[in-house]
Amino acid sequence: MTETQTATTAVEPRFISREEIVAMSEEVLNRPDLPLTVTDDFFRIQSLGLDWDIASKVYQPADETKVPTGPDGKKIGIFLLHGGAGDHRSKDPMARFLASKFGYKVANMSYPGRFNFATENADWPGDTIDHEARTARIPMWTKDQEIGPGQYEMVEDSSNPVYRAKWGTLYFLKAKEGTEFYDRLAAWPQAFEEAMIAVCERNFPTDEYSIYVHGHSTGGPFVHILLQRVDNIAGLLGMESSQWGFLYPLMLDMTWDFPFDYFTLRSWRHLAMYAGPEAGPEGMWRLPWLMEDVLEKWDKVKSQPQFKAEYIVTYGATESLAEAARAAAKRLQMNDAETVALVERFTGYARELSGPGVKPVPPLLYGIAKGSRDHTLERYRDITLREAAKMTPAPRTKLIQFQAGVHSYERPEEDLPRGVLPAVTKWWDDEIREGFFVV
Repeated sequence: MTETQTATTAVEPRFISREEIVAMSEEVLNRPDLPLTVTDDFFRIQSLGLDWDIASKVYQPADETKVPTGPDGKKIGIFLLHGGAGDHRSKDPMARFLASKFGYKVANMSYPGRFNFATENADWPGDTIDHEARTARIPMWTKDQEIGPGQYEMVEDSSNPVYRAKWGTLYFLKAKEGTEFYDRLAAWPQAFEEAMIAVCERNFPTDEYSIYVHGHSTGGPFVHILLQRVDNIAGLLGMESSQWGFLYPLMLDMTWDFPFDYFTLRSWRHLAMYAGPEAGPEGMWRLPWLMEDVLEKWDKVKSQPQFKAEYIVTYGATESLAEAARAAAKRLQMNDAETVALVERFTGYARELSGPGVKPVPPLLYGIAKGSRDHTLERYRDITLREAAKMTPAPRTKLIQFQAGVHSYERPEEDLPRGVLPAVTKWWDDEIREGFFVV
């Protein structure tokens, strides 16, 4: 699965057939499992004058000598981020798989605010929205925060036909200025950046490890942010991974037009968004059945966080990011120069870094599933690879479409009990060992 390429040239997309996927999966699944050491790692950082409690988990072979080295002579470490609905527990099976089948050391992190420190099993009780009380679920940015209904008002929006076609009615909590909720919504992007860096520093010493990063879906833009901000990150292991925020509006032909203080509450509608396209054209003939499946699934997954502040990064909403930075700067009484610097930092999350002394974008592996709703071959080929080629210097890139699977790439299919995940991880391992990331 290698092609000749230079460090500044993207190759044409490749395809891996279903038959190949099944064979690759069987080979990996039949490997013996290495015994693991798995450790919870909860820690606190301070960012923009606020405390933030971070939840993560670390997986590695019980025999640390089993951690493999790559072509650069360094041990292989994986930084893992989940998608937009959950916390790091949703990636626990994948993290265990990577560590036990390949011997990698894996650090698996929750977005700030996503882990429920208040319940014994970290599940969230009830539903995301109590429509009668006009109250809703709130992130837990620290174990001891106190954010109540008096800090927000609930907003419903179905006015934009583009948004409604994708999500149906959108539900938000609009934070009231001067409250902790408002301050958190202004400051969380920098806390997210600094939490990711802290996890890398705690687990992957620069002289010992090369780090390969993967973020599923919404996690994708955040690991793209991380690529140039940690020296020993070797590159991206992509699979259904959204890119920098500036690319997403180009790919989907839509923007995110809400302010930073609008906090999104997910509902069954966010599952229906995928269920329709994944059911295909025949799905419209069994819509009641399809909706029963959606509602049944929502009842099972509503104990996950199911809220979202991250759209302003996902869609590269630079004005909202700038307003968040200005709000944080105002609270901290920053001067004009400090405010400008913070605005530049926040808006910089929307795309790659450039300029003198900046680490170049490392190599990018992009994988997509045949049944994906938003991550289509045309969008990646005509937009993502095109825009990557314009970067200075342009990163090495590669795009593979797996001829099976959906956006939730661990979903089982016939002959694929772990979905396309085993084949994807074998592809990643092959690319690491064959030197794709050595530039």
